[in-house]
Order: sequence, then structure tokens, then C-alpha cells
Amino acid sequence: MDITVQWIKTSWTKQSRGGEAAARRNAAPVGFALPQVPSGSAHFVQMAEHDGFEPRSSQKDLREIGVSLRDEGDRLRVLARVEPLFGLPPRPRRPPAVRLLPGQWVRWQLNYRFTSALGIRGWSYWLDTFNIAYGPVGRDVFLSEPTTIVDECGPVR
Repeated sequence: MDITVQWIKTSWTKQSRGGEAAARRNAAPVGFALPQVPSGSAHFVQMAEHDGFEPRSSQKDLREIGVSLRDEGDRLRVLARVEPLFGLPPRPRRPPAVRLLPGQWVRWQLNYRFTSALGIRGWSYWLDTFNIAYGPVGRDVFLSEPTTIVDECGPVR
């Protein structure tokens, strides 16, 4: 069965926590039209504060994506991994895995806050958005409403 994965990584510093910069960050898309991606690869989109949240598209091997995918015969089991373990917010209770039927897709979001080892550089933040579809899909699938949304974003103040 076909599995389509899109990983969107958005990163910023405290400069984009308010005002116009935060408005630009919050306007960043959470889904993109799909390019041709070889089997076993994911569409990877990176957006960063330092280049105005301009989307940069590439490919990643599915093994590099922070999501566990397991074909269970008639369903696809999806569970996002929390990586790295030293980022905030704490996640003592995680939602269960999502099981997709053919034709369904999930949008799973996790956010993080980091500081440098000595606290010199200040905080940095990132948001991971995983769009995962099971079965054949069109190029614009991730521009529509997902079957399931898992929002694991927590407070990062």
C-alpha cells in the first residue's frame, strides 16, 4: 500500500515571538502540494526565521523522519516520536498511535524549545508538522482537511 509522508520543520528564535515576525511565522503553511518523491522518501520542507520563513523543499529517507510507521494489513499505524528528548515542553502523557484506513491521512504537530548548553545564545524553537497519508493520494492532498489531527504542541515560554 502507498504511504505518503510530508515533514515540515519550522524554526525560529525569540525575535519571532511577537509582532510582525510572529505573524509571518504563524502564517507559514502546514501543508504543501507534493512534488514527485521516490518510493521510500518523504517530502521535507524547512522554513526558518533567518530566511523569512521561505519554504525550502527537499527529500529525506523515510528512516530519517521522526515518525514510526507500521503497516498492519488493512491499516497504517502512525506514531510521532519525540526527538530530541531534552527539548521542552515535557510530554508525560502522549496520545496513542493513529491507525489510518486507506484514503485517510493524519496531521501530527509537535513543538520544542531549546537553550544553549550555557544559556548564552538564548532560546530557539521549532515546530514539526508530519502529514501522513495511507493509500493512493493526489498532489494536493495535504492542502485539504486531514482525517485526523494530533496536536501535541505545549507551552514553551
